[in-house]
Amino acid sequence: MAKQYWLMKSEPDVYSIEDLERDGSTSWEGVRNYRARNNMMAMKVGDEVLYYHSNAKPPGVVGIARVCREAYPDALALDRKSDYFDAKSDPDKPRWFMVDIEYVSQTAQPLGLPDIKADPALADMELVRYGRLSVQAVKKEEFDRVTKLAGLKRSR
Repeated sequence: MAKQYWLMKSEPDVYSIEDLERDGSTSWEGVRNYRARNNMMAMKVGDEVLYYHSNAKPPGVVGIARVCREAYPDALALDRKSDYFDAKSDPDKPRWFMVDIEYVSQTAQPLGLPDIKADPALADMELVRYGRLSVQAVKKEEFDRVTKLAGLKRSR
């Protein structure tokens, strides 16, 4: 199967690209949107991810990550003390999943959403058309364009 490309959003005060660089990798838990969950379930090891800071001024792409572990059940859905607890979750039939990602690189300066929206080559990008989804598919051409505009170093 061919490599796929994604965009994953995190608020910088919750888990920033700098946090990912420091930690090397992390689990992407707590997603409670079915479409975003389905995107994560489609991810394969080696897929590349645009790391996006939402709730920033401006929001934008700040780096690249890589999927290093495919979807597995999100244990926080069963943890009553977690903000991500879901009373309808069943350990025998999980409804929420997470993936692990690893750090690849980061931008010198964020590539802001206004710059992404201003580029005609990115007009059909899911981020531009349906901006709210936290885990989005990205076409290879869009990924290539964003990484070029952002001056990002690609994964090996």
